[in-house]
Amino acid sequence: MVKMTVLASGSRGNSTVVSSSRTRILVDVGLSCREIFKRMAAAGEDPRTLDAILITHEHQDHVQGLAVTARKLGIPVYFTEPTHRAWMRWMTPQKKMTYAEWLAARKAAMEASAVPTNPEMDDREAFEEEHEELAAISEIKVEPEKDPCALPGVEYFSAGQGFSVGNISVTPFTIPHDAADPVGFVFEAEGVRVGLATDLGYIPPNAKRHLNKCDVLMLESNHDLDMLRDGPYPWSVKQRVMSRVGHLSNLAAAEFLETEYDGGAAYVVLAHLSENNNLPELARVSAERALRDRASLLANKLLLATQDVPLESIVL
Repeated sequence: MVKMTVLASGSRGNSTVVSSSRTRILVDVGLSCREIFKRMAAAGEDPRTLDAILITHEHQDHVQGLAVTARKLGIPVYFTEPTHRAWMRWMTPQKKMTYAEWLAARKAAMEASAVPTNPEMDDREAFEEEHEELAAISEIKVEPEKDPCALPGVEYFSAGQGFSVGNISVTPFTIPHDAADPVGFVFEAEGVRVGLATDLGYIPPNAKRHLNKCDVLMLESNHDLDMLRDGPYPWSVKQRVMSRVGHLSNLAAAEFLETEYDGGAAYVVLAHLSENNNLPELARVSAERALRDRASLLANKLLLATQDVPLESIVL
C-alpha cells in the first residue's frame, strides 16, 4: 500500500506525507511543528512513525517548522547541499534580542504578514517551538537558546541521482524556481509512482519526463493570469510570479495536462493555489477542460489541495 496525504499546500505553508507499508516520508515542513502534528493526527497519521524529512527548497513556506520538527522526532533531513546552506543562512541569528523584544517583534511581524498566531500556544512555547517562524517573516532575527540549525542528521542528495529511504525509491529532479537548488520528486514503492512538482515557473523537458508514468501526480496550478495582472501585488512581484523561475499558472498546468501529460495517473492533485490570484473553481475548470478527452485514462480523479485543511489521503 502506498499513500499520499497533503497536509497543506499554498503560500502560507506546504507539507505532504508519502508512505509505503514500511516507510514514511515528510516532504517539506512549511508549518510549525505543532501544526504539522495536529494536521497529521487529523489525517490519521502518526508523526512518530516518520522516517525522514525531504526538502524541495529553502523558501519559508516549505521550511518554516523544519528544525523543531526534525529535532522532536529525531529523524534525518535530506537536502541538496546548496539548499541546506541556504536554509542555514536563513536560520542563523544576526542580532541578539531579549525575550520581551522577541515577543513584541513576533506580534508585529505576525500582524503584518497576516499569519495567525496559535491561541492554544502560550508565549514561552511559541519562543521554543516557533522561533524560526519569526525568523522567516521578520528582518530581526532571534538568537534561540540552542543552535537554530541543529538537526538530528543531514543527508545530501543531488538532482538527477536517485536514492532510497527505507523501501521508497526517490528520484529528485531540477525545477526552475528562484531558490538555491530547487527540486521536484518522484517516489516509487510497491509498484506505485508518485510525482510532486510545485514552485516552478515552467515545466522543462526533464520534469515532463519524470512526471509521466505516475500513478499520482501533484502539480502546481498557482495563479490565474488575469487575476494576477489585475491584482494588488506590486508589479515587481507580479513579474517574479509570472517569470520562468516563478510559479506555474492555471494555463501552463492545463497545457501540460492536455498536450504532454500521458494521462496515466489515477489521481491528479492541483497544488499551491494562490489565495490572492486564483480561485479553486478556475483551477479546476482549466484542468478539467485539459483532461476532458482523457477521462478513461484519468479515471476522473481530479483533486485540489488546500491551505487550511489536509486533503483526504490518496491510497493505492
